[in-house]
Amino acid sequence: MLSIGPYSHSSRVIVAPMAGVTDQPFRNLCRQFGANWLVSEMVTSDIRLWRSRKSQHRLRFHDEKEPRWIQIAGADPAMMAQAAAENVAKGAQIIDINMGCPAKKVCNKLAGSSLLRDEKLVAEILETVVSAVQVPVTLKMRLGWSRDQVNAVNIAKIAEQSGIQLLSVHGRTRADRFSGNVDYDAIGLVKQSVSIPVVGNGDITSAEFAQTLLQKYSLDGVMLGRSVQGRPWFAAEVDAYLNGREYPVPNRAEIIELLCGHLVALTDFYGEITGVRVARKHVGWYLSYLCESNETRACFNQLNSLHSQLAYIRGESLAA
Repeated sequence: MLSIGPYSHSSRVIVAPMAGVTDQPFRNLCRQFGANWLVSEMVTSDIRLWRSRKSQHRLRFHDEKEPRWIQIAGADPAMMAQAAAENVAKGAQIIDINMGCPAKKVCNKLAGSSLLRDEKLVAEILETVVSAVQVPVTLKMRLGWSRDQVNAVNIAKIAEQSGIQLLSVHGRTRADRFSGNVDYDAIGLVKQSVSIPVVGNGDITSAEFAQTLLQKYSLDGVMLGRSVQGRPWFAAEVDAYLNGREYPVPNRAEIIELLCGHLVALTDFYGEITGVRVARKHVGWYLSYLCESNETRACFNQLNSLHSQLAYIRGESLAA
């Protein structure tokens, strides 16, 4: 059982926030397969930018199933607090603060994981956001800025003192980005240092490994990122395993059909021009899972309409 404020569920598996991946169509797909906990793509805390097409899409969540867990990113405490309050007004039920993103365009604005270098600012942001809203606030973080600047335990203690109700810890530093080994022992140290729930994140690619991490480090849950790309059922699969249930993984024909449904949902959400473009990366992940060749993916990426994409995916070469 995992609890965040008034929200509780037997699932201890969370779909991580991933920019350009966990949009509303993808979150809806994961929910259809049984996922309960999902965090949105990060939304900038600068509400002056919310009129952009990208932000408008990321701010569409009011009609989603509970709990609606929305991530915000920024470095100014007042702006972060305002963004949190505005998202709650739009229907957000849990606010997540991004201190884990390693992307240069985020860190160059002193947001994301770059914040971990300034513990005083971390405390100010967390306290200000928690005070600004009446819903639970969580934090996604990394171990620190670099391997010789690991301060995850300090950040975790600051978060607990600030009123944060759950920590998601990626077991790499900002300098690591997504390469190198994940330091699960360091995540375990964070768990030992605080009494609030701690969720482990990073290279969790099987249900068996998720169970090992939960048992070895007494974690409260696991967060799945890249392992759900092209596998929107994977969070539910892991959850079933952790709860001693069998999970019917979709077969090839079923994956082809759900992929087609995903393509239609993307066009409905973004419009055809953008939907077709966004679909290419998702289809690439599905095709990789289906062990299709690079040539197959390259051919798909040349298609410029929903009709042609659906026809290609349903063609005999893939459906066989």
